[in-house]
Amino acid sequence: MLTSAQTDIIMATVPILEKGGEALTTHFYKLLLKDHPEVRPLFNQTHQENGAQPRALANAVLIYARNIERLENLGPLAAQIVNKHVALQILPEHYPVVGKCLLQAIREVLGAETATDAVIAAWAAAYGQLADLLIGAEEARYAQTAAATGGWRGEREFKVVCKAKESSEITSFYLEPVDGKPVVAHEAGQYIGIRMEVDGQDIRRNYSLSAASTGRQYRISIKREPKGVASRYLHDQVATGSVVKLFPPSGAFTLIDSRKPLVLISGGVGITPTLAMAETALKAGDRRVIFIHYARDADVQAFKSVLSEWSKHYPRKFEAFVVHDYVIAGATPLPNAVGRPTIEQLEKWLPKDRNVDAYFLGPKPFMAFMKRALDQLGVPQGQTHYEFFGPAEALA
Repeated sequence: MLTSAQTDIIMATVPILEKGGEALTTHFYKLLLKDHPEVRPLFNQTHQENGAQPRALANAVLIYARNIERLENLGPLAAQIVNKHVALQILPEHYPVVGKCLLQAIREVLGAETATDAVIAAWAAAYGQLADLLIGAEEARYAQTAAATGGWRGEREFKVVCKAKESSEITSFYLEPVDGKPVVAHEAGQYIGIRMEVDGQDIRRNYSLSAASTGRQYRISIKREPKGVASRYLHDQVATGSVVKLFPPSGAFTLIDSRKPLVLISGGVGITPTLAMAETALKAGDRRVIFIHYARDADVQAFKSVLSEWSKHYPRKFEAFVVHDYVIAGATPLPNAVGRPTIEQLEKWLPKDRNVDAYFLGPKPFMAFMKRALDQLGVPQGQTHYEFFGPAEALA
């Protein structure tokens, strides 16, 4: 428990974090990954190299410091962290090494004059408080999932029963448990953790579940990234009949129970969770679904046949609008529009009554545009929802 004096010290460090938080977290990750290689599987090295992970952690530390006296304000941030941790199976024994490296980074980056013994003691107490909160929330989730029908704890072996090419870049993997037992139901929009051994290295990744829950199998649809260690391995090495290890579903980017029209907007492989959302909503009842998808061209656009089938099967409930950056000669079907996203497109395709639930996902610049556009078009901010594939960042 922090003392009032320690709370004051944490609050006093907020201006320092505002200016130099990213330098501190960058140094922290260098220490952590160098001195504790056992935790490397828990981190996507691409996010380390491009700075996304240090930026996300710097933002989280800053938010924590700003709200050290009002921990109830951490709800959304804490839920986001817990979901990511659960999907990767972060355990209590991981926290001490993180705390040790964080305090070492504070000392080395801020220097002895600023990072006094009192400052280090305050941050040690603050980290301990946060770690206890997260460990408790994560344990509750692990226990709840293990107790659910079809649930499990830790990793479970699944067989690839089908591998389907959805576009020139995206392939779907249909996964069923080796033990033949049921699988825990997932909420549309959630993701699942997968553990692999690639070239002798333990690697963990999260992938969105791209189909509605069946209780029997999961489907993930993965884009092959040219430099992606995990995606290249899955595309090139994992075949029908292969066995992979999965962690239970997680994630808070899920459908809210509502009768409002549902607007799903995706860019590129961001289509994966929105597919599960659309399928779930269409099967549930009379809710209208407006599905807007942006892709570079017809060759990379995935699930064309699914969207066409839904349009025919649910003519009064489902509308799909597709936009390509450019049109390939002879490509069919033709997209509804060509070029980059515009407010004019959204204005034309959104219901006139903006009282809708809107979900969007894609590259960060794409999401930043969508957030501004939906706000400008009058969609209530509390009814717009988004999530990042990687570390969460501000949509400035």
